[in-house]
Amino acid sequence: MKKTIHTRQSHCVRAALVKLRQRARLTQRQLARQLGREHSLISRLELGERRVDVVEFFWICQACGADPVRTAGSLMRQLAKIQAESLDSQ
Repeated sequence: MKKTIHTRQSHCVRAALVKLRQRARLTQRQLARQLGREHSLISRLELGERRVDVVEFFWICQACGADPVRTAGSLMRQLAKIQAESLDSQ
């Protein structure tokens, strides 16, 4: 298994985090405040300098008013599509 940090899937996760926050009309600082964390955490997650774990993803979804189950399901479908496209091109 290769490192995930520079993969299309990782980019997809980061884009989903940004989209969640923007749809909730929150700044990085506002989201961090809701999570009780430092604002630089949100920046690092969105830039791909730090990975988000499943629990953090759940909390971020809740803070943004999104259904974690639906959001994760949608994200998993996007990741599977990227994987399938990668396999097809080999």
